[in-house]
Amino acid sequence: MFRGFYTAASGMLAQQRRTEMLTNNMSNANTPGYKADQAAMRAFPEMLLERFDKVQIPTENGLNLPFNREIGTLQTGVYMQEAIPKFIQGDVRETGRKTDLALLDVNMPENGSVFFTVQNGDGTVRYTRNGNFTVDAKGNLTTGSGQYVLDAAGQPIQLSSDRYTVSEGGNLTGENGEKAMLGVAYANNPLRMVKEGDGLFRTENGAELPLAAGTRGVQFRTQQGFLEQSNVDVSRTMTDMMTAYRAFEANQKILQAYDKSMEKAANEIGRL
Repeated sequence: MFRGFYTAASGMLAQQRRTEMLTNNMSNANTPGYKADQAAMRAFPEMLLERFDKVQIPTENGLNLPFNREIGTLQTGVYMQEAIPKFIQGDVRETGRKTDLALLDVNMPENGSVFFTVQNGDGTVRYTRNGNFTVDAKGNLTTGSGQYVLDAAGQPIQLSSDRYTVSEGGNLTGENGEKAMLGVAYANNPLRMVKEGDGLFRTENGAELPLAAGTRGVQFRTQQGFLEQSNVDVSRTMTDMMTAYRAFEANQKILQAYDKSMEKAANEIGRL
């Protein structure tokens, strides 16, 4: 009885985590460059049930021999192993703002992706697809959440104003002649990157990604005055949320049935 109790409880916890993930996707449906998460669900290892018994041999001394008989397997529940981002190119929308930049995957090896390289205040390097940039009071090109946008040499980009131009290849030219090459990095397996808040990613071991420019087989395009939109499919996400809710509700009803059975066993059967 208790095995089924814990199996239903694990199903509820898994669907709760999946619902939280889908809710986060929905809340970021309008966040530029956001990559939707998808759940990886796994089952706990199965248990093989056996019955241990003994058989009596009709001998003079009444010999008993132990034996076991297989009953079958028992599922022990499910859990959400991890949330994996989908690195599919989002739709590109024109904004008209010269500080907005979009990365377009023109030709990529299978599963590869390119990112803008940015730097936190503590000097650590992060990667993002959100090109909603601005120029701060000190002339640094920054993201909307304050990270410095880096050039190909790994240095913050300094500008005299927000009136600059960017070529399709990522070459940036300021109003007063400042020049820089955007530090566009390439990840051959972005699924191994760790997702953080504010649309940022980092590598698992902290190593920096190589530049996309010059990497064989990698072609991208930078589009000024455009932003890559979130790749969240709103209608699909709503459907998945309803499915997760129904699965949670079904496990909840099973849990309630077990609870009533245990209550009857304790209050009625126990009195006999």
